[in-house]
Order: sequence, then C-alpha cells, then structure tokens
Amino acid sequence: MTDPDNTSTEPHAENPAKTGHASRRVADRRARMRRLLALDTTSGVLLLTFAAIAMIWANTGWREAYHHLLAIEVGPESLHLHLTLAHWAADGLLAIFFFVVGVELKHEFVAGGLRDLRLAGVPIAAAVGGMIAPAVVYLLVVGTTSDDPSALHGWATPTATDIAFALAVLAICGRGLPLALRTFLLTLAVVDDLLGIIVIATVYTDSVDLLMLGAAVLVVAVFALAVRAPRTRWWLLLPLAVAAWALMHASGVHATVAGVLLGFVVPAKPIRGEKRSRAELFDETVRPWSSSVALPVFAFASAGVSLVGAGGALVEPVSVGIVAGLVLGKIIGVLGATAVLTRFTPLRLPDAIGLRDLVPIGMLTGVGFTVALLISELSFEDGEHAAPAKAAIVIGSVIAAALAGVLLRWDARKSRDPDMNRDGIPDRDIEVIGG
Repeated sequence: MTDPDNTSTEPHAENPAKTGHASRRVADRRARMRRLLALDTTSGVLLLTFAAIAMIWANTGWREAYHHLLAIEVGPESLHLHLTLAHWAADGLLAIFFFVVGVELKHEFVAGGLRDLRLAGVPIAAAVGGMIAPAVVYLLVVGTTSDDPSALHGWATPTATDIAFALAVLAICGRGLPLALRTFLLTLAVVDDLLGIIVIATVYTDSVDLLMLGAAVLVVAVFALAVRAPRTRWWLLLPLAVAAWALMHASGVHATVAGVLLGFVVPAKPIRGEKRSRAELFDETVRPWSSSVALPVFAFASAGVSLVGAGGALVEPVSVGIVAGLVLGKIIGVLGATAVLTRFTPLRLPDAIGLRDLVPIGMLTGVGFTVALLISELSFEDGEHAAPAKAAIVIGSVIAAALAGVLLRWDARKSRDPDMNRDGIPDRDIEVIGG
C-alpha cells in the first residue's frame, strides 16, 4: 500500500520549483505587457481609436446618449471636485499624462539632449512663435470679415497644441525619423500648453485663489522632499500628488499644471548610490497607465464633437479664423521663430534635426482639441459662436494631422545629411522613432 504521508510530501518537494518557474513566466509576461503599453505607437493607436469611436458616436442618432454619459457628475463637493465625467477625463486623467511628460522633460533638461540651453531655447522660442502667429491670423481673418466684436474674443483658441494627439500622430507616421524630433515636439507642446494655461488664467479666468495656489505649490514642495527620501514610499507620494492636483484645481489654474510640476521635481540623476535615476523608474511605472488608460479615456471624452448641422457654420468668420490659425498660423509661427533664431543667434537645433524636419512638426502643432476646446468654451460659452468654434477646432485639427502625417512620411523617405542641424559637428544622436 502507498503511504499517504509519502504521496502527500512528494508533490510538495516539486512545488517550489514549479511555482517559481510559473511566477517568473507571469512576471515576464507582465513586463512585456508593460513595455508594449509604454510604446508611443501603442498609445497612439489606442488614443486615435477611442477618439474615432467618440467622433462617430457623437455624430449618430445616439449622440445624446454620449453627451449625457459625459455629463454625469461624480465626486465630493469639497474643493469644487463634484465634476462631470468629461471634466474628470480632461482635468484628472490628463494630469497623469502631464506627470509623465514632466518626468521625461526633466530627464531631457538635466541629463538628456536639452541640457544645453542653446538647444532647449529653440523649441521654447518655437512654442512662443507658434502661439503668436495663429492669434494674429485669427484676428486678421475675423477682424476683416466680421462685424461682431465678440467674435474677436476667441483669438486664443487656435494657439493651443494637444500634446497627446500630436505625439500619437508622430509615433505612427514618423517611424525612421530622429527620436530627437519627439523631444523637440514634446518640449514645444508642453511650453505651448503652459502658455495656453497662463492665457486661460489671466484672460479667461475671473479670479485665481492665491491661497489654494500657494497650498498646491507647498504640497508640490513636500512631494519633492518625499521623492528624494532614501526609499520612495508610494503610500505617501500618491496622496501628496492627489492633494497637489486637487488644490491646483481649486485655485482656478488648470489642474494639469500640477502634473507637470510634480514630474519636474523627480530627480533626473541617480541619487543615494542608485544605478538608475528615479525619473526613469517613475516613467516606467506610470507610463503604461498613462498610455493604456488615461489617454484613451481622455480621447474618448474630448473628441466627441457633434458636426451634425454644422455645415453652414464652417464658413463663418470665427470658424474660418480658427481653421486658418491651426493649419497656417501654427506652421508659420514655428518655422518663422526657428529660422530667425538659428540664423541670427547662437541658438541651434538639437542634434540630428534640420529645418526640413520642422515642416511636419510645425503642422503637428496645429492639432488642437483639449485646450483649444476649453478656450473656445471660455471665449464664447453658449453663444452663437460656440458651435462653429468647436466644429472648426475638429476640422482644423484633422486637416493638420492628415497633412502632418503625409509630410512625416515624405521626410522619412528623404536621405539625411550627416550634420542636419548645421552646427559643424557630425550628428551623434542617430536613434530613430520606432527603431
């Protein structure tokens, strides 16, 4: 007869090895999934797919269900956090993406390709040019074709760039182009959005609660100390991040600013004898959530603009001014500012980037959506210009994205000079998008 004790102990002798092997397989699968979700191409496909679903839904007979879904209000009344699902997506989930952007930019400014101020200055100046030119184009179009003074109030609408959508198009259509272009676009778009938020806070916001703003900055400072502690404790960092976001939102300043600030205070160089910087570790941890959850949901909530019945509205001065600002003004401003600076100052384009590459990048900055829709709502509220403005943002952004995609493929097929930025030094940063 078989001893029950013996039969029960033999499987236990093999179990640890089998369990360990299975655990490693599960860990490997999770690591591969995280890497896949962190890719710009994966994020781009998810984002554009959810945006297309929203756009189609919002222009069918069931569009009321879409708008009612996003109008559902949830959250506590304190700190003005009883928000619609649309606001939670644009202000809450998008802050996660802006945190990743802040961490990535901090790394580039401290240890990456933008640590030289001469190189960082160009995308910053391009962002300024990319805001001024669209506003001028809008004012020229509306000022010469409209008799309604209130139409001029939307001058800032075409100045904003949607970082998430722009990066998605670059990831999908820019394969083979220098990876430095992504950093250039990221820097430009972040500065662009921050300037747009400043415009919202100073021009379109009745008041800013300085007490709440100061409290938000104080919490960010505490987060900066906590993130430099010998051990990073998520149970402490997460509540601090949420508190900074909530206070920033309550202050009247766009809550995504908190995400950028929190990202910027994460150490970008190894500390306390660590082999890798905490900026890299935070990026690896948060980016998959940003790419697979925050951005797709945000796209679903922001892209569902109804164009039904808007045909006649698209030829109004406001809509023509917005489309012209996004499609023409943006590229004129970006290319113009870059050309002037690189010609008449010591500032230079980053390694491996030429003026030719900035043609599609300038067009990409014309992809509006989030901040542009927000500015249009603040500019016109529910007036007669609100619907034409929203429709024009969608049309102008789609045109800019389509033209940018074509230009990116054109640029990728052309041969490249060994010194694209004309600084007299052969290009060393040869890593490519999708490579």
